[in-house]
Amino acid sequence: MEKDFNPLMHIVGLPLFSAVKPEHIKPAVESAIENCKNVIINVVEKNKDNPTWDNLMSPIEEADDRFSKIWSVVSHLNSVNNTQELRTAHDECLPLIAQYSTWAGQYRPLFDALTKLAKSDEFNLLTKAQRKSVENSLRDFRLSGIDLPEDKQRRFGEISARLSQLQSDFANNLLDATNNYVKNVIDEKELVGLPRGALNLAKSEAKKRSLDGYVFTLDIPSYLPVLTYADNRELRKEMYIAYNTRASDVGPDAGKWDNLPVMEEILSLRHELARLLDFKDYASLSLATKMAQNNDEVLSFLYDLANKSHNQGLEEVKALEEYAKGLGCDELKPWDVAYYSEKLRQEKYSYNAEELRPYFPVDKVIAGLFECAKRIYSITFRARFGVDVWNENVVCYDVYDEFGSKIGTLFMDLYARQGKRGGAWMDECMSRRYRADGSLQLPVTYLVCNFTPPVNGKQSELTHDEVVTLFHEFGHGLNQLLTRIDIADVSGINGVPWDAVELPSQFNENFAWQEEVLNFLSCHVRTGEHLPKEKLDALIAAKNFESAMAMLRQLEFAIFDLRIHAEYDPHKGGRIYEILNEVKSKVSVVPQYENGRFPNGFSHIFAGGYAAGYYSYKWAEVLAADAFGRFIEEGIFNKEAGADFRDYILASGGAEDPMKSFIAFRGRKPKVDALLVQSGIKVTQQQ
Repeated sequence: MEKDFNPLMHIVGLPLFSAVKPEHIKPAVESAIENCKNVIINVVEKNKDNPTWDNLMSPIEEADDRFSKIWSVVSHLNSVNNTQELRTAHDECLPLIAQYSTWAGQYRPLFDALTKLAKSDEFNLLTKAQRKSVENSLRDFRLSGIDLPEDKQRRFGEISARLSQLQSDFANNLLDATNNYVKNVIDEKELVGLPRGALNLAKSEAKKRSLDGYVFTLDIPSYLPVLTYADNRELRKEMYIAYNTRASDVGPDAGKWDNLPVMEEILSLRHELARLLDFKDYASLSLATKMAQNNDEVLSFLYDLANKSHNQGLEEVKALEEYAKGLGCDELKPWDVAYYSEKLRQEKYSYNAEELRPYFPVDKVIAGLFECAKRIYSITFRARFGVDVWNENVVCYDVYDEFGSKIGTLFMDLYARQGKRGGAWMDECMSRRYRADGSLQLPVTYLVCNFTPPVNGKQSELTHDEVVTLFHEFGHGLNQLLTRIDIADVSGINGVPWDAVELPSQFNENFAWQEEVLNFLSCHVRTGEHLPKEKLDALIAAKNFESAMAMLRQLEFAIFDLRIHAEYDPHKGGRIYEILNEVKSKVSVVPQYENGRFPNGFSHIFAGGYAAGYYSYKWAEVLAADAFGRFIEEGIFNKEAGADFRDYILASGGAEDPMKSFIAFRGRKPKVDALLVQSGIKVTQQQ
């Protein structure tokens, strides 16, 4: 490879991830942005009197695609292989991208040309996807301040650039605070109750750091077993506090990476942005591109679910408190909830999440995941070898339809490690679209999790919760991979309203709970036997254990998110903890830690795309529960139901109105109570 070769500037097939160096990033981004600007200026000037799809939108899409492929690789590597050098190079580009985005969103000649195209006879001859792309572009122009006077356009650009940097700062603070905490335990007697797998991981972590004994971190595979299984209450308390005060003014690193000033500035700037565009608040601006119509509709939806779940939530907590008291716990504290819940679940259902790990070796789970997709959608996955990847544990698969034609590619990065953002997510590497030379670019997607990594050469074994997480992210991946739309703006997950984008993922989780699926998804790593009938029955019976508590927890996050964006007052500031406490007083049923700093780690809304949109999980979960009802009625591997879900929901990308798609699939509008029934929540109103 040439010395000065920049792999980001030559993405023809799959990217050369391992060849990307920090010094490659800024030149590639600058070059791509310059190309985008030149293309827009040239095609608009040349075709402003007679704009068509082919002479206007097509060349712009080609330039955008080059840029998006570059930035996809950069932002992905920043999430999965974060180093100080890469982070610096990534962050240096944020102002450049924000400036370009503002310029493109306020470039009047392009807006005028698109308006002319939308009013022309040619517009009616375009495909539905092409028309939707033009309509979305015109909408986004208005949301980018195209109608603002020059001084306000300039301020819009300044705010956009600053928000981009602040969101990155929030994520970096959280990552640094998470990585900085290390709990070194020398004596194994302090770790009674922990499963052998968790101990092996902690021993391995200590070895990596040249320390004796065991090392625990705030990465979920390390943190969660301590909270769930450790008999040592002080250890649980210490780690709970460390986790729930990350990046804040309290806790082990008090003030070092405090995200509160970042959150305050984010909320202030979002509100200012909304007011510039003549929206009452940022929540109203956020909903302008979603299915839900207004703030009141969303809050009504969330409080309705909360009211219907509240009594059962109180009953579940009361039962847990009584159970804990019987085991000598005088007062249930926040760091006791997961511990006693797991003990109660084991006693009630003879179900131990850790004991099921050997039945879910990762290779068998992935094979079962693919088999499930094959039976529903008639697609197959084949491992692709010799592909350049960003970590030795990353695996690549090509996807084929029932006719043997390749339709896309999937990268899987499943294990937690230093420098990798926590959580699980799916993201786009490439969109399905036709290139300028007429060839079809197939979709490529990343699927990322943070499961316990393999230890001592043995393959990782998953809990069933992790299996469900994998099915969830795979559902997002299918949305990207099975699209039949070839206009990038509305292909795959692109252009899908945020409160509908979780439908495929929530829907796909359901298959991980079906007996027919679990029979071929499970295989004991040593004996080779499938999950025994009694364990399978216990797993399914325990599915809705404390489901009202879980429902209320998610509703608390969603209501908090919407309220801080809907009620922001520049004279009062964000009132972040105040509003959170108000929401908790109405919705929460579990014990609270008075110094908890949950918002400081709420990256979904402060560093991700869910600002004033976290309700989308529950909104889409209603759609998903009701959609899956058809499979319960007709058979979970019913070919016709599978084909319809693929055609109406997965394949249509952002080109179709999601409510119309749902009605076409289900034959009617969704029913809210479908989610409550599926969750085993008795439909009652809070007194």
